[in-house]
Amino acid sequence: MSGHRPGAAGRRVVLLGGTSEIGLAIVRELQHRAPREVALVGRDSAALARAAAELEAAGCERVITLQVDALETARHGEVVDEAFAALGGADIVLLAVGVLGERGGLPADVAGAVELLQVNLVGAGSLLIHAAAALRERGGGALVVLSSVAAERPRRANVLYGASKAGLDALAQGLGDALREDGVRVLVVRPGFVHTRMTRGLDPAPLSSTPQAVADVVVDGIDRGAHTVWAPPSLRWLMLVVGMLPRPLFRRMRQ
Repeated sequence: MSGHRPGAAGRRVVLLGGTSEIGLAIVRELQHRAPREVALVGRDSAALARAAAELEAAGCERVITLQVDALETARHGEVVDEAFAALGGADIVLLAVGVLGERGGLPADVAGAVELLQVNLVGAGSLLIHAAAALRERGGGALVVLSSVAAERPRRANVLYGASKAGLDALAQGLGDALREDGVRVLVVRPGFVHTRMTRGLDPAPLSSTPQAVADVVVDGIDRGAHTVWAPPSLRWLMLVVGMLPRPLFRRMRQ
């Protein structure tokens, strides 16, 4: 794939969820194709510093870090504006915020379940809205949202995660349609099982992948101006079949 197509050519990149393994893999893939300046936004200052050092070692010309928690929604607009100001604007914004949480159906830890919904849907949604508004105000750009195949039809094995990603996915798709004429191109990414810290210890699902494999799909999607991509791409057809399963049969799926 060429690194000279206009979609992924923007120099200034903001990663919301600045320590995400998938998000950082996407930034490294972008850097591999052309020089980048990067703002990493996240909650753990020490982890952000390590991620910044890794990106600088990979060749990024400038990396800054900004600290905010997904639950600090009152500060999201301020921090997004600060990231844009530090870079002199943004060409590509990556949203990679989320936790896996308790698996299964009715949660035993209700407080933890509510926090997961607040992080994955309310917090991530808040950052998404602020980033979309900032891009529109500055003439447009690419906004990449890490969703999940779990958003397409939440299963009994991951009720909370699937529901939270379904809400974020719907918000991103709707904003993508609403802001297209304003020059904001929203790309929704639906990975399957990805081998990361978050999934360590879990049994891999079929068609599992790596952060780098997801990054390859994402950068190609940005280049093509796609609105939705699956990682790996073959998941699109698997999920099409899953989506058509009758409810009694679908209910029997335990993974």
